[in-house]
Amino acid sequence: MGLENVLVAVGEGDEDRIESLARTAIDIAGPAGATVELLHVFSKDAYGDLREKLEFDPDSEVTPDDVAKRHTTIREFGDMLTEAGVEFTWHGRVGEKEEEVVDFAEDAGVDLLIVGGRKRSPTGKAVFGSTAQAIMLNAPCPVTFVRSD
Repeated sequence: MGLENVLVAVGEGDEDRIESLARTAIDIAGPAGATVELLHVFSKDAYGDLREKLEFDPDSEVTPDDVAKRHTTIREFGDMLTEAGVEFTWHGRVGEKEEEVVDFAEDAGVDLLIVGGRKRSPTGKAVFGSTAQAIMLNAPCPVTFVRSD
């Protein structure tokens, strides 16, 4: 059984690591012919602000998936995947990143999860960021951690 779907979790604060996350996803999913599931998790406040900023029709039914699809981070990521010939889908969720990512990974039955984080201070090198650590400890599949410097 090979690698069929790879989940890449992004959220607020991941904008500066989109290129390294995309490169990792392409390197892993491309040769395997796997589909990349892009998941953008919004905080409740950020979701409301972004939904307003994107000027959706107030009378239309808008889902977190719709907002994620139009979010700059997902669009840039999708452009890189398309250019590399990697198939992808996008999804949006509102809530705590670690909970939403783990729940999505379980529900979608993903084979691998890719999550990013930042370089830690010398005293914190043994510890990943709390969100990334919670995802790694609770994920239902292997996790690849992409560190941004």
